This record gives sequence, structure tokens and C-alpha cells, in this order.
Amino acid sequence: MRILITGGSGFLGSHLADRLLSLGHQVCVIDNYSTGRRDNLIPHPALQVVEGSIADGDLLEQTFNRFKPERVVHAAASYKDPNNWAEDALTNVLGTALVVKAAEKVGVSRLVYFQTSLCYGLHPSEQPITLAHPIRPEGSSYAITKTAAEQFLGLSRLEFLSFRLANAYGPRNISGPLPTFYQRLSNSQKCFCMNTRRDFIYVQDLVDVVVKALQGMGDPGYYHISSGRDFSIKELFDATAAAMNITLETPVEVRERNPDDVYSILLDPTKTEQVFDWKISTALEAGVRTTVEYYQQFGISQTYTHLHIPKD
Repeated sequence: MRILITGGSGFLGSHLADRLLSLGHQVCVIDNYSTGRRDNLIPHPALQVVEGSIADGDLLEQTFNRFKPERVVHAAASYKDPNNWAEDALTNVLGTALVVKAAEKVGVSRLVYFQTSLCYGLHPSEQPITLAHPIRPEGSSYAITKTAAEQFLGLSRLEFLSFRLANAYGPRNISGPLPTFYQRLSNSQKCFCMNTRRDFIYVQDLVDVVVKALQGMGDPGYYHISSGRDFSIKELFDATAAAMNITLETPVEVRERNPDDVYSILLDPTKTEQVFDWKISTALEAGVRTTVEYYQQFGISQTYTHLHIPKD
């Protein structure tokens, strides 16, 4: 198949591109390298890379008309500055609207979208969170704009699957606590953990589901991709320190969470497990170890979060 990936040099997009190329598909990537890395993608005869923003309608139209994708994975998103509402709206909302219209115009048969689990808000009314939970994205610009994009998809004529994701981690990840822990521990800086819990999903387990969806499995609609278990951030820190062979003289500080942070995000993956005949296969400790090995080889220059964090 011909598969176009927006944000294809980023964390999720690049891993998916690698897998699809290994399966013999033709892949076209669009990325502006705002958070993606050029070295995330290795040149390949079946890979085309287009540099630019998905908010550039002319670029999108030219790329879609030339490549004529049969499937689209929409992974591009603005998230690195929680105060840059304009960029979030430009990329996540307008960019998605332009991607959808370009996809409709060339007859894309299926689109896969990545949505944030923060669409359920900072104070979910149930744990684990089911797909029936009300949508309450008002907690961050990222959640608001990603949810608006998902709702525009619902207005479209496209066959789409929206995957609402747990906290994805793995090699090439530069957002969230794991790369931050690695960066600070590498520089002998003090670390702290928020008193929160998260459902972590290893990137290759996530890619397994997406590939099945691109192959035609699953009805259009909404799904959770998650492990179905939440871990404390301290457990993640301990796994990171262990993978780095670091023993602290005193236990890491655990701080109370901020008002704009949710205590636990635990998604119910039952529908996804049943429809796609899928379960995670990577334990947290093993996934963290592989991720740390990547950081040790390639390094990290910056890390990002879509939530406000306290100064240490």
C-alpha cells in the first residue's frame, strides 16, 4: 500500500514508518521537524520525506496529489509549549482539517488518528476510563485542540479510527517523565516525581495495533491503546535509574501534583484487545531498558511536556 504519515519523523510516526517499510509498503512522511529528528528516519528506496507544516494547504495538496496515498496516519501534533495556543490551534485543528480535506479529495480509504487520553479531562469520573466516559478536554490547550481535530474527523466522509493513547514511551521519545529523568540523572541533577500514576504503552506494542488497522482490521470508530495497568511515576523513575545502573544515596522526592495534573490516567483497552486480537507484550522494565539504551547512543537535547510543571 501507499501510506502517508504526518509527523512521520517524530516518535510514533518514525517507528510506524520503520515497520511499514519493513513490510514492503510505500511510505511518504510529512514533518516540519518541530519535535521530530532527522536521524529518526533512515533513507530507504520506498520512503519519501516532505519537509513542511500540515498547516500549509498548498504543500498538503501537492503531496497528496503526487503520492496518492491509500491510507493516512495522522500523527503530527503541536504539544511542546503549553502556552502557545496559536500554534496548537494552527497545527492540531487547522492542520487536521486540511489533512482530512486532502485525504477526501484523493480518495484515501482509511485514516488513523492519534488522540490524547487527556480528552477525558483532569478529573476522570471512573477508573479505568471507558470509551463511554464524557469528553472533557478543557484541561490543556493540547487536549482542547486534539479533541477539536477528532471532532472534525467525525464530520468528514473518511473511514477513520481514532486511537486514544495511554502514555507512549520508547526509543526516540522526548516528551514526558522518562526522557526528563534520563537527562537529569545523566547530568547528576536532582530529580523528583509527582504523586501521579500513568498507564504506559511501549511504542512497538502500539505500532502492532496501528499496522493491523492499516491492513483493514477493525471497524471505524474510537479505541483505547493502553496496557490496562497504571504505574506510579516513582516506579517509572526507579526503572530508569536501574536501567542506568544508578543507585541514589537518598530516595527520590515525591511531590504532590499540580492542580492541572490528573492523579491517574488508566484507559480500558478491552475493545481494542478484542477487536484486534492484541495485548501488550513488553513489560515496563524491559521497555525502559531499551529506551535508556537508545538515549545512551543518540542522546537527548530537549524534552517537552504539554502540562505546566513546577520549577525545581
